[in-house]
Amino acid sequence: MANKTTPYCPYAFFQGKFVKTEEAKISIMARAVQYGMAVFSGIRGYYNQDKRLLSLFRIDDHYQRLLNALKILGVSIQYNKEELKEITIKLAKKNKPQTDVYFRPYAYASSLRLSPNLKEDSLFVFALYSIPLGDYLPTNKGLSVLVSSWQRPADNAIPGRGKICGAYINSAIARKEAMDLDFEEAIFLTADGHVAEGTGENVFIVRDRVLITPSESDDILEGITRKTIIQLAKDNGIPVEIRRIDRSELYVSDEAFFTGTACQLAWISKIDNRLIGSGKKGKITAKLQDLFFRVVRGEEYKYSGWCNKIKI
Repeated sequence: MANKTTPYCPYAFFQGKFVKTEEAKISIMARAVQYGMAVFSGIRGYYNQDKRLLSLFRIDDHYQRLLNALKILGVSIQYNKEELKEITIKLAKKNKPQTDVYFRPYAYASSLRLSPNLKEDSLFVFALYSIPLGDYLPTNKGLSVLVSSWQRPADNAIPGRGKICGAYINSAIARKEAMDLDFEEAIFLTADGHVAEGTGENVFIVRDRVLITPSESDDILEGITRKTIIQLAKDNGIPVEIRRIDRSELYVSDEAFFTGTACQLAWISKIDNRLIGSGKKGKITAKLQDLFFRVVRGEEYKYSGWCNKIKI
């Protein structure tokens, strides 16, 4: 696991082998660096200290989405999904984390040639590292959120359903705008003015006890946690609508929250300085949040198939 001076776990997978993380470096000339020609994912590992088990949450789904992102770009890597899982499990055992961790799979164009050219870089290089990670966004207090002046790019411009690295400059400038104005996070609208998602999170609202989230056609990432929350809600008798959401509907919602592998389930108390509901965590949000944290730690037998448990 990481020590006090390093924010990362000691070993990474790089160029086909396990190396010390600080030795896993690429050239400043790499196309991945110059043009964002790369894709990534994020996988949570939840550590049980008593049992010395690490629970990897929905690893199959994460790697399928990574492979799908490569397919969108028209490129590939040398590993299939089962091999990627095996590499991840081996890295977890080698690092022996004793806290919750976050795995960052990364596939990138390694060519040092000038110009963005996916034809010349059709075989990406795969790398993987991990870091200790607790809360990415606070989960125990309500977030103050800004509807950004920046738009989420359309699918026909930069596809959002895959984690394509170059696209995340869009997230960076929107989050900076929010933080410069003393908000904690931002929500994007689509080009036609409908709600898309946060800078690195899917968004949900609750109205009249119905859980609502934008559709996959609203230029969003096909979130694994989003899919999880939708399933948990349905299984617990909470009505779910997947549809377009207007900006003003955010303001009159009873509850709102973000979901994502990094942020988990983080609730929202204000949007554009308007209180959401009473400004306190809502009943549906609280129920789903409590259930989600039990599920990801492998404490709900019904959903145990989502967790790959590794002895550390």
